[in-house]
Amino acid sequence: MKSFSWSLLMLGLVFSLLLSACGTKEEQKNEAATETETTEKYSVEHAMGTTEITGQPQRVVILTNEGTEALLAMGVTPVGAVKSWSGNPWYEHIQDQMKDVQVVGTESEVNVEAIAALRPDLIIGSKMRQENIYEQLQAIAPTVFSDTLRGDWKENFKLYAKALNKEQEGAQVLKEYDNHVAQVKQKLGDKVNQEVSVVRFMAGKTRIYYTDSFSGVIFNELGFKRVEQQEALFTDANKLGKLAIEVGKEVTPKMDGDLLFYFTYAPDGDQEALGTEAEWTNDPLWKNLKAVQSGNSHQVSDVIWNTAGGVLAANQMLDELEKIVLAD
Repeated sequence: MKSFSWSLLMLGLVFSLLLSACGTKEEQKNEAATETETTEKYSVEHAMGTTEITGQPQRVVILTNEGTEALLAMGVTPVGAVKSWSGNPWYEHIQDQMKDVQVVGTESEVNVEAIAALRPDLIIGSKMRQENIYEQLQAIAPTVFSDTLRGDWKENFKLYAKALNKEQEGAQVLKEYDNHVAQVKQKLGDKVNQEVSVVRFMAGKTRIYYTDSFSGVIFNELGFKRVEQQEALFTDANKLGKLAIEVGKEVTPKMDGDLLFYFTYAPDGDQEALGTEAEWTNDPLWKNLKAVQSGNSHQVSDVIWNTAGGVLAANQMLDELEKIVLAD
């Protein structure tokens, strides 16, 4: 009887060891698969060449404002980001999502040391803003640069999604945005056949913004017309192309349209910029505009309608535009 019990005990022990060995092999197999996934390499072509990235980026530093919005929209909170053009330090519409993010300078003046201290595994920036420090950044971590920050933000968004290895998530964000555009366009109906004019006041200067601007691209997507008499202003000699043109008060009559939208870039309450706005909007030439006299002149947010330049602002602009136009 004792011999039989001892045999059963030994058999159970052997069986247990076999199960343990199988489990270990399975665990090793899973670990190897995970290791393969996390160390998978992919290449991204961008404004400065081609960058190879290993694994899924976890610690991302973003050096443009519209890029910050792209990351947030894809569910990525950066470890570091450049300060918003206004706000302390972030735009109001993103500040709740940026509570633990380190400021690494501004788009125009990046703090390379602060970036290095964050030990990023991916840096995203812009050739237009940071071309002169690209090599320094590339020495810290794989770095991907967009070419420009003007015009259609969606092209940069696709690049950022690829750099993050989140092309599927990025495509979903863009699909939802395009659906939003289609919904607003349907609600506005024939009202999109109106001519729109967009004006921006800044410290000591005033601009008319046109088709290649952030708001201009959105107006185009919705089917709005632009003021015909403004087309002649945007010649090849204009250094800003069809983004915008700086004008004097003698051009005020050409700011007229069925709808006139204006905003002021006055970070931290810049008094000079606010003074420019007051000077122009109190001028008889401005007050004589048909859009002003008919109540179709609307002051809107510079951050949302121009400066932020990203997908979150684009969606908010669509909502604001819908309310304004349907209320007229």
